[in-house]
Amino acid sequence: MKNIAILVLAAGKSSRMNGIKQLEKINNKTLLEISLENIKTVFPSTIHCVLGANADKIKSEIDTNNIEFIKNDHFENGLSSSIVAGINYFKKKKHHFEGVFILLADQPAIEVRYLEEMLHLFQQNKEVIIASNYGEKLGVPAIFPEKYFSDLLLIKGDKGAKDFINSRTEKVLYPKRTTNFLDIDTKEDLHQYKNSILK
Repeated sequence: MKNIAILVLAAGKSSRMNGIKQLEKINNKTLLEISLENIKTVFPSTIHCVLGANADKIKSEIDTNNIEFIKNDHFENGLSSSIVAGINYFKKKKHHFEGVFILLADQPAIEVRYLEEMLHLFQQNKEVIIASNYGEKLGVPAIFPEKYFSDLLLIKGDKGAKDFINSRTEKVLYPKRTTNFLDIDTKEDLHQYKNSILK
């Protein structure tokens, strides 16, 4: 699986959290560390993580082993800017990957088995997008084949990747397995998730 780049998006300024979301603690681990550890379980090679707001503080407070950080100076332009920053970084470093697996740092409830199934699907179908099925829409986590990298450089805003996927549904597969796609944006989301894992 070394032919896939793992790109974890963690550049946002957490305006709805009233704090640094990436560093919020759940069972003594930060939200970002939980997301990184989940993907590390199935992908032991280097993981790329895009930071923007509070980048230095975040780096100083998490385990950075096997993590290669990418700075997104345009994080205020939405999630798409982090995808663009990642792909431009791969180009600059002359990294050649068959695909890029894009994950969000604020979805800690996604199961490791689900990530494994996505990677397995891509290994069997390297010419199509492997996305996540939210019911009415498809979204990330998603794996994009290398042939889409140039097109991904043109996406904009917070919904750029989602719009990109949903405009190409005939070229998308998704796992039969589902998972908890909870996206933690607010203190209330965080408290609800903490309560759910205590039950």
